[in-house]
Amino acid sequence: MKNNLIPQISIIIPTYNHANFIGKAIKSLINQTYKNWEAIIIDNRSKDQTKKIIKTFNDPRIKYFEIDNNGIIAKSRNLGIKMSKGEWIAFLDSDDWWTEDKLELCMNNINDKVDFIYHDLETIDNQTKFFYKKKSYKGRELKKPIFNDLLFSTIKEGNAIGNSSAMVRKSIIKKIGGLDEDTNLIGSEDYNTWLRISQITDQFKYLKKILGYILIHETNVSKKDMSIPQRQAVIKFINKFNSNQRLNLEVKLKYMSANYNYSRNNLTQAKKDFFFVLKNGELNLKIRSLIKIILTMLK
Repeated sequence: MKNNLIPQISIIIPTYNHANFIGKAIKSLINQTYKNWEAIIIDNRSKDQTKKIIKTFNDPRIKYFEIDNNGIIAKSRNLGIKMSKGEWIAFLDSDDWWTEDKLELCMNNINDKVDFIYHDLETIDNQTKFFYKKKSYKGRELKKPIFNDLLFSTIKEGNAIGNSSAMVRKSIIKKIGGLDEDTNLIGSEDYNTWLRISQITDQFKYLKKILGYILIHETNVSKKDMSIPQRQAVIKFINKFNSNQRLNLEVKLKYMSANYNYSRNNLTQAKKDFFFVLKNGELNLKIRSLIKIILTMLK
């Protein structure tokens, strides 16, 4: 088969001050067994050696652009999508990387009944001095209607789709108008995007295989209350929830907020939210919240 007949993949890589990581991400693209791709790197004007590292890769498939995104990664991703030429859009964070067969396996599983494909990832935590901690970021096969599964099951089971695993038809991304650039969504814009995509297509494909890696390090550990973007991600769909689902959502968000405030020593607010979870949550969350309430009283 001639190369120009193979659907091309555009890989969108936003980055900022990731000189220590982005080389590994790019090498994982160079090593791909599937060759018909382009990588579009959107640099938020890094202050370190990120640009220099990128320029060491002499490959015409790698395109480099700079942007002032004001901390809104969705702006970088949207610019990458705008500059892309591929039929498929793949997302890769600049501190993550893929197995060499990631693109080939994904393309081998794509047909006219697939608009979106995703897979498992493995997280590697290098914050521990003496060893790497590994664990799987397991996706799951979403049930149809996909929108309902993403919206309701995620409350208990978490986001089934890791950002660096996702590939979607560019035509679908264009139909939803790209990623939402609302500042309140920062940290959950990917989940919001999956929800919006699932409103227009049910053709999602899950590969139960680890095809990439997420590196956990000091600079990507969230320093914000993630209950805020999580709430924003679903706020436009809140009318879809029944009263019990709304309560379960609120329990999840209060528990996230409580743990954030506990870590920041905002103990009064943390205790208030833990009491809400203690009253309304499931048994495992009640136990965890009770322990944290006792710990706040001992501080």
